[in-house]
Amino acid sequence: MERLKEIWLFIARHKYWVVCGVFLLLVGVVDENSLIQRFAHKREINRLNAEIEHYRRQYEEDSRMLKEITSNKESLEKVAREKYLMKKENEDIYIFEKDLK
Repeated sequence: MERLKEIWLFIARHKYWVVCGVFLLLVGVVDENSLIQRFAHKREINRLNAEIEHYRRQYEEDSRMLKEITSNKESLEKVAREKYLMKKENEDIYIFEKDLK
């Protein structure tokens, strides 16, 4: 019982600090919109923006390649040979792989 009295006196003496501490605890950790959650959401937003930028660059590159392929028969043949390993009837294809050592 004496211990409870000491705690109550401490709270009564330092009520503003206790209220501020409880408020910071609620805002910083416990609340659904806590600072920890805000940092986590901010990190996820940055990651998603980087992913958007990656796909935007990939889309621009693919659009450029599609325009080039549809307008130029030689570039279509080049892409078919390099990417899909297609060949003419009288040709042999040799694929050289780099050593990974």
